[in-house]
Amino acid sequence: MKNRLEVARELLREDGCIFIQCDDNEQAYLKVLCDGVFGRENFVDTFVWKNTDNAPALSKKSRKNVEFLHCYEKKLDSTLKYKGRMSDNDDAPLLNASNGIGVLNFPIGSIYFNNLKNGVKNIGLYDSIEVLNDILIENNKNINSVSLKGRFKWKQENLDNEISTGTYFLIKSEKMSIRYQRTNASIMSPDKLIDNVYLSKLLGIGTNEDAKKENDILETGFDSYPKPETLLSFIINAATNENDLVLDFFQGSGTTAAVAMKMGRRFIGVEQMDYVESITAERLKKVIDGEQGGISKAVGWQGGGSFVYMELAEWDKKNYMEDILRAESTEELLAVWEVIKGKSFISYRIEVQRFDENIEAFRQLPFEEQKKIFIRDVIDKNMLYVPYSEMDDTDHGLTEEDKTLTKAFYAMGKEGL
Repeated sequence: MKNRLEVARELLREDGCIFIQCDDNEQAYLKVLCDGVFGRENFVDTFVWKNTDNAPALSKKSRKNVEFLHCYEKKLDSTLKYKGRMSDNDDAPLLNASNGIGVLNFPIGSIYFNNLKNGVKNIGLYDSIEVLNDILIENNKNINSVSLKGRFKWKQENLDNEISTGTYFLIKSEKMSIRYQRTNASIMSPDKLIDNVYLSKLLGIGTNEDAKKENDILETGFDSYPKPETLLSFIINAATNENDLVLDFFQGSGTTAAVAMKMGRRFIGVEQMDYVESITAERLKKVIDGEQGGISKAVGWQGGGSFVYMELAEWDKKNYMEDILRAESTEELLAVWEVIKGKSFISYRIEVQRFDENIEAFRQLPFEEQKKIFIRDVIDKNMLYVPYSEMDDTDHGLTEEDKTLTKAFYAMGKEGL
């Protein structure tokens, strides 16, 4: 993971951030690794996602039903606020018994007295607060400035800021316990436990089971641990604004790209498996056509948008990696070996003579282990695709259209587009 994370850090904008998901088998080690790559001082938080409603019932120690998302900024900005759910408008207590005692001054008309008669509320000590000056009440509101003493949530500066945005205060009974009411919902910071509502549409965070249903509805045919659209929308909503650029370099079925498109973000998705054209690209076509799965209804998605799909040009018309992946026996693998051992496709990890001398020992390994050795150690991955510097070599058979598109792609990168 270390080299991938180092590259990811280089790709981040100076005000960018990264979310990395992991289960509890490795998340502690991943956190330490990320501290080293991104800097411990740039750590934002570890969010906890309830990923299943069907935790293993036979587990003897604990029923695991959460995964973890470590979040880091490239350079921590203390002024940057992440966006979570919209706050509700229900009145909430202004008092907090664990806070210190303080005095707050309330301007004329800022307190609404529910079920209290017009007149005077005298100085005195009540259940939770102390009234420091007589309160004149008319038409259920204070017509003079009021000073109250108690264990309040806010200081005077917070109170003044709230009042400037339309917040007012409620006293419902003779006990004088004061509450506040916001006239407009505000955006709260995201909750650490991401299993609740977070958008103004009150959209809940889904689980792996929900992701499976989404992929079944879309008929993607993808079943390798898909993530629900609501989880990706939580992340994208928290850390980005419209037209920001979102990168997912383990794209899978394309959930990140689909959600980014629906939420008005630009996106780049990277995937090395061969299902990108048949699954990922097809899913995005359905998004453009206005499919109504996932978060579509919550964000009012009606379709539109576009994307460009590109593949890396293979070094040789004969793709030996595909031969290895398709191989069903040891003899087929060794047939590939005989072809490539005299070519430049061999990795520096393998000594040809030593491998030949140990063929019989290789035969004794389980077939899946043999295949892993070929994929991991035998083939030089740098020789699978054509480098930019060699695309004019006629042996590679690239068309003029291929070359023009490649040059345009790298020119856009240099201009920062």
